[in-house]
Amino acid sequence: MAAQLFGSVDYWAVFIAAIAGFALGAVWYRIFSTPWLAANGMTKEMLHADPGARSPLPFITAFVGNIVMAFVLFGIVWHIGGSHFTIKAGVITAALCWLGFVITTMATNNAFSRRKPVLLAIDGGFWLATLALMGAIIGGLGPK
Repeated sequence: MAAQLFGSVDYWAVFIAAIAGFALGAVWYRIFSTPWLAANGMTKEMLHADPGARSPLPFITAFVGNIVMAFVLFGIVWHIGGSHFTIKAGVITAALCWLGFVITTMATNNAFSRRKPVLLAIDGGFWLATLALMGAIIGGLGPK
């Protein structure tokens, strides 16, 4: 079964989905940077004064995470729908993954960490948008 999946992966669709998710993060957090920083008790000045803030490691981690997420999402869509991919199937699968795994995990972590609810809204909304975008790309470009 695993050989069938790996032989069927549309690596271009996975890579394009990962790039799109990464790019969405740049836009999303530029739009929501002020409330996100405030909810974390930070200012732009504090962020820029931190020498660690210029490290490429978080961006590398985010990109690798997007590749893994897109690859796994491809596998889930493939296992559910076989070789017939559609944009609708990709988006629905992505939304269900978000609802079942992402937002539930984030809500639990945020509750125990006593993080402000606005962080869950900003970060959770980002992951929903990212997964839906990835699902649309994978569904649209994947096998027909």
